[in-house]
Amino acid sequence: MSAATSVPSSPGATFTGGRRLGLSLLVIATAQLMLVLDDTISNIALPSIQGDLRMSATNLPWVVNAYLLAFGGLLLFGGRAGDLFGRRRVFRVGISIFTLASLFSGLAPTGELLIAARVLQGMGAALTAPNALALIATTFPAGKPRNLAMAVYGAMSALGITGGVLLGGVLTGVLDWRWVFLINLPVGAAVLAGTRTLVEAERRTGRLDVVGAVTGTGGMLALAFGITRGGAHGWADALTLGAFAAAAVLILLFLVVQARSAHPLLPLGLLKDRNRSGSYVTMLFLGAALMGTFFVGTLFMQHVLHFSPVRTGLAWLPFAVGIIVASAVSSRLVEHLAPRVVAVPGMLVAALGIYWLSRLDSGSRYLTAMALPIFLTSAGLGMAIVPLTLSVVHGVEQEAAGLASAVLNTSQQLGAALGLSLLTTVSTAAADARLHQAAKGQALVARAAEALEHGYTTALFAVAAAVGVAAILTAVTVTTRRPQSGAPVQGA
Repeated sequence: MSAATSVPSSPGATFTGGRRLGLSLLVIATAQLMLVLDDTISNIALPSIQGDLRMSATNLPWVVNAYLLAFGGLLLFGGRAGDLFGRRRVFRVGISIFTLASLFSGLAPTGELLIAARVLQGMGAALTAPNALALIATTFPAGKPRNLAMAVYGAMSALGITGGVLLGGVLTGVLDWRWVFLINLPVGAAVLAGTRTLVEAERRTGRLDVVGAVTGTGGMLALAFGITRGGAHGWADALTLGAFAAAAVLILLFLVVQARSAHPLLPLGLLKDRNRSGSYVTMLFLGAALMGTFFVGTLFMQHVLHFSPVRTGLAWLPFAVGIIVASAVSSRLVEHLAPRVVAVPGMLVAALGIYWLSRLDSGSRYLTAMALPIFLTSAGLGMAIVPLTLSVVHGVEQEAAGLASAVLNTSQQLGAALGLSLLTTVSTAAADARLHQAAKGQALVARAAEALEHGYTTALFAVAAAVGVAAILTAVTVTTRRPQSGAPVQGA
């Protein structure tokens, strides 16, 4: 591990009164809320973005994917940068980049420029997220103040899911889709101004693994591009094959660099434990299921059922309720039951809910065909995520617990990005096949809506199958009997 070297604390670090701690908590919690909101708020706006910028169905997922790949691929890099250059300093840089990129996203005149701005936004989020969590440890004294800060920090994730679907619908429906990004400007500016209340952490000596960050993120980007390109232009397309080849080379190079580096972003020793590696792979599937259900479901609501953005946001409320309630219940169950005893039934419930959604059609009723399966899906995912999170820190040295948790977050983000690429390919292929059949029967116009519906429901069926595979994987690999009962405070 890197040695720590002392750095001067901020001028106000000695003043730890209630008012200062309250302001510090407001800054960190608001930053976390802003990042979580951005995971869901843009999903509601996707149909409006597609229509306004004339984006194809193949390119549309990159509005989300660009953010997820940059965020997930650079998350460990952001935590390491905070170690070396100061948590508060890197947190400020991250918030500045995120806020500026939000402005670029809101003003983007084309789909290509919007995607580029979203990459920049993801980079800012990757610098912000791990250091926001770590700053809790340096700003709040151990005991009740720190426990309260952690509780509020965790609540922001739940609030972000609820607020994201509602705010996204309201902003898109009442104002314009651009406001789902521009809303970050005043919030980001306020957070940046409030960072002077935060206490800087000790810095560590060592090196920043730039090569590892570039090769790892580049490999995931090439893989996602290859999947999307293959679905649209064929798997024998030269650019598709080139993307897969580049992905293989970059990912292999990343592993070689990590194995030989004295200061790796991802210590490969973390993957030697079967429970931990099984949890990481499972989280790839769950990340894909979580974001994939949101993505496909939102498009179905607005394109097939013709819901307005506001109504779409309201329609997703059962998802927020389910995941909040289930997370609270599962956090208690894991104190008495083995993680897979909690996680596997949760995944099976989620798979059932998503399969139920895959039976949707243009005449479906909201309460019975959507609200109930949406609730089941989110409740099942909530039951699974908590025990997996605790499993990855089981048996890990205290100083490595933060890194183990950060790798799980990275798995979730990258799984969501790769999952969206696969689901777009599945949906597009299924819809095209149905349209081809309609063309043969000279009923192309009449069957176009049915083909679109078929593509979305086929994608949802694929998500349900993936969650079923994840349940089997967890049952086989996550065999630890008693995980830790708490999550680490440290960042990556």
